[in-house]
Amino acid sequence: MPGRIRTVLEMIKFEHSIFALPFALTGALLAARATHQPPKGWPTLRQFFWIIVAMVAARSAAMTMNRIADVRFDKENPRTQKRALATGALSLSFAWLFTIVAVAVFFVAARQLNVLALKLAPLAIAILFFYSFTKRFTNWSHLFLGFALGISPAAAWIAITGSLDWRMLILCAAVTMWVGGFDVLYACQDVDYDQRAGLYSVPRRFGIASALLIARIMHSGVVALLAWLAYSFALPWPAWAGIGVVAALLGYEHSLVKPGDLSKLDAAFFAVNGYISLLFLLFWGAAAAFWRV
Repeated sequence: MPGRIRTVLEMIKFEHSIFALPFALTGALLAARATHQPPKGWPTLRQFFWIIVAMVAARSAAMTMNRIADVRFDKENPRTQKRALATGALSLSFAWLFTIVAVAVFFVAARQLNVLALKLAPLAIAILFFYSFTKRFTNWSHLFLGFALGISPAAAWIAITGSLDWRMLILCAAVTMWVGGFDVLYACQDVDYDQRAGLYSVPRRFGIASALLIARIMHSGVVALLAWLAYSFALPWPAWAGIGVVAALLGYEHSLVKPGDLSKLDAAFFAVNGYISLLFLLFWGAAAAFWRV
């Protein structure tokens, strides 16, 4: 059993939950502080707990669906041939069962938060699952992935308040561009296979050099959107310091990847983006604490 659990966690890249979760928690903090809900303007531990459960469950379901949808490609692609479904370490029937259980847990978590969260839960799952099929028909599947994670701050705001402030859409757009940009970088590894398999991506369509430029443009947009968000909420200095840190780390991430050298791509994808999300939460959490609303 412990071995199977490890295999499942590896299949869904459980550790990557850290990418979107800090942005969702930031959305929850801003919601509670801006609306003075719950009491004293801070999320309760119960709300934090169910938001985390909902995020992890939704992402686990989405990642498993992605592996189910792509199992044929994973078997053919040299980079992905050792994935659990491709090798038979886990069966498709088990993957489907795991997906159903994860979706059920997500719905339970949404119900524990509020009525609107529960009503919108099916839409969230539909968005998450739809991404798995986008690489079959559009070069911009990276933005669909970004949007799938990008809805998390808005979902967290809804979880706290039972409504939505339009300014959360700015943070949703920032997360969409951030994730989309680093997925463009990651897709540079699969240009040759995507060409053979008839799959679509920005690197395949425009070439690796142009794809790196597009990713840089997208990440420049992230910084601009975060600045707009901080200004729209009139957030104090830690938020602006956090934007500076994010900009510096994004610049460092792009310095690791060159058109003729993708050897440091894993470092750019995993380590740097993990630091970005955690430090963003740290600085913006401090901004929420200093924020006089």
